[in-house]
Amino acid sequence: MASKHNDSPLKINVRSIVSSLLACTLFVAPCLDAAPARDKKPKPDPILKGLPVSDLTPDEAILHALNRLAYGPRPGDVERLKQIGLAKWIDLQLNPNAINDKSLDARLENLPTLRLTTAKLIEEYPRPKQAAKQAAASKDESKLQAAQSRSDSAAESMTATDDAPASMKQVPANVATLPGNPRGTLSVDPNAVPRTIADDSKRPQRIVEELAMSKMTRVIYSDRQLQQVMDDFWFNHFNVFAGKGEDRYYLTSYERDVIQPHALGKFKDLVTATAKSPAMLFYLDNFLSADPRAAQRLTQERAMRRQSRGPFNRSPRPLPPQNSQAQKKQQQRGLNENYGRELMELHTLGVDGGYTQKDVTEVARCFTGWTIEKPRENPQFKFDERMHDPDPKLVLGKKIHVGGMKDGEQVIELLARNPATARFISTKLARRFVSDDPPPPLVARMVATFKSSDGDIRAVMHTMIYSPEFWTRDAYRAKIKTPFEFVASTVRTLGTDVDTPMPLVQWVARIGEPLYQCQPPTGYSDKAESWVNTGALLNRLNFSLALAGNKVRGSRTDAPALFGLSSSADSKQVLDRAVELFLSGEAAPNTVATLQKQLDDPQIVKAMLDDPVQQVDLAIVTGLVLGAPEFQRR
Repeated sequence: MASKHNDSPLKINVRSIVSSLLACTLFVAPCLDAAPARDKKPKPDPILKGLPVSDLTPDEAILHALNRLAYGPRPGDVERLKQIGLAKWIDLQLNPNAINDKSLDARLENLPTLRLTTAKLIEEYPRPKQAAKQAAASKDESKLQAAQSRSDSAAESMTATDDAPASMKQVPANVATLPGNPRGTLSVDPNAVPRTIADDSKRPQRIVEELAMSKMTRVIYSDRQLQQVMDDFWFNHFNVFAGKGEDRYYLTSYERDVIQPHALGKFKDLVTATAKSPAMLFYLDNFLSADPRAAQRLTQERAMRRQSRGPFNRSPRPLPPQNSQAQKKQQQRGLNENYGRELMELHTLGVDGGYTQKDVTEVARCFTGWTIEKPRENPQFKFDERMHDPDPKLVLGKKIHVGGMKDGEQVIELLARNPATARFISTKLARRFVSDDPPPPLVARMVATFKSSDGDIRAVMHTMIYSPEFWTRDAYRAKIKTPFEFVASTVRTLGTDVDTPMPLVQWVARIGEPLYQCQPPTGYSDKAESWVNTGALLNRLNFSLALAGNKVRGSRTDAPALFGLSSSADSKQVLDRAVELFLSGEAAPNTVATLQKQLDDPQIVKAMLDDPVQQVDLAIVTGLVLGAPEFQRR
C-alpha cells in the first residue's frame, strides 16, 4: 500500500500538500470561496417539490441529502434522484422496509457469524483454552471410535472412507475434492482458505472482524442508506466496547436484534431493548448489580426452610467450609451504579438533565436483578427476583414501588417521557445531521414532535429533514466527516468494487476510529474538534491516494473511467475535471492553487522535464483531490 512507503518522494510531497491545505479554513468554515455568489434565491424546481429548500440549487440539495442522510453519492446517484424526486427518495429512506436490499444480502453471505445466535457463536468460536479442551475431548472420542473399529474386518475398513458420514471424515481445511477427479481423490483447491487462516477464523476475534466488515459493506452497498446512518448513530449513543470480555460474543445480536430493528421506532422501546441486552448488561456491569442485603435474605430463607422441615425430618448434611476468599467475594457483590449513571447521563436525560447522585443510586436500585442467564453458554436476559431491592425508591421526585422487574420498566418510562430527554436526543440528532451547533428553533420543533409522538424517532427525523434549517447554506458542507464516514464516502464516490472489506476497516482504524473499539460508553464523537488535526488529514490523503491507485487489497477502482478524458489531456483540464467530479466544482482558491503546483511533479505528469508529451496520472490526481479539505466535509 502507498502508505507503507514512508521515504518515497510522493510521501514527502503528501506532507507538503497537507501543510499547504491546512491554510484553508477547514476547521472553521466550509471552503466554498470558489462557489459563485447567489444574490437571488433559485426558482422552485420540480425536483425539490415538497421540500423547504430556498438557499440551495437542486444539485446542491441532492448532494446535501446524500451526504447527510447517506454515506455520500455513488456514480449516477444524483441523476437517479433527479428522476424520482428528492422528497420521494427521502420518504423511502424514512421507511427502509419498503426498499428492496437483496443485493446487499448476497454480499453478506460469506460472513456466517452474522446469522448465528450468541449461543452458537460461543460454541463455534471458543476462546483458545476452551478450544483446546474441545480438541482434547474430540481426540479422546476419536480414540474410542478407533478402538471400536478394530473389531471390523480389514476389507470393511478399506471401503469405509467413501461411505462414512461427513462428520467422521477428516479433511484438511485447505484441501478439497475437485470435480473430474477419481472419487475420493483429494487435490489442493487454489481458492480454498489456507489452514492457518481457517483456524484463525474460528477464534473469537473473527466475530468482531465480520461485524466490522458487514458494517463497511452495508454503508457502501445498501440502498437503505438512512437505516445505516441511524444504526451507526444509535450504536454510538448506546455504545458497547467489543474488547470487554464476553461482549465480543454478544455484539452481533446486540446490533442485529436490538439496534437495527429499533433505529426508527419508539425511543422507549430502544432504551428497553438495550437495557435488557446481555451486551449492555455485561458492558456496564448491571448483570452483577444486586441488593446488598440479598445474600443475607437468602441465608435467612434457607434457615427458615430448614426449620420448617420439623423435628421428624432428617437433619441436613452440614455444608463444607467455604474458602474465605470466595465468601468475601460473595459478600462484596452489591449495588453497581454504572448503568444507572449512564442511563441518565448518556442515554436519556443528558449531563444537564437535572438529576442528582441520589437519583443515580435510586435508579441502580430499580435495576437490581436485571441480569444474564447462562452468560457463557446461552446468554439471555433474566430477572432474578432474589437479587432485586424490594423497597420503595424515589427517582426524580417520583416514588417507584411497582415491584420486581416493573421497577426498572417504570424508570425507563419516566426517563423516556422526561422533557430533558426530548431535548437531549433532539439536540444530538440535529448535531449529527445538521451542524455542530444546531439552530435552537429547529431543536425546539424536534422536541415538540418527540413529546407529541411519544418519542417516535421516525417522526422526529421527518420534522428535522422537512425543516428549513436543514437546507440552509450554513448547514451545507458544515460537518466534518468521521474516519468511518470518510472511508465510506470515498469508496462510494469512486464507485469502487470491494471484494474484501477488511483492509478498509483497517484504514478506518488507522485514521482514528477503530470500529466497535470505543472503550468509554460515550461512543465516538461526531464533532469536528475530535477528528481534525494534521496527522488525521495526512492519513486521509494517504488513503485516498491508495484507493484511487488500486493499492488497497480487495478493492478495485477505475479512476480514469470517471474522467472521460485522455491521460494526455492538459493537466489543468484534468484538475478542473477532478474538482468538478469529486468536489462538485466547489474548491477554495487556496486548494486549487496547492493542487495545481503538484501537477508539475514527475510522478503525476509521467514525463521527463524536457519531454514535450506529458501523461497525467489520473489516479494520483483523483487521490489528491479526494484528500482536499473540501471532501472532508459533508
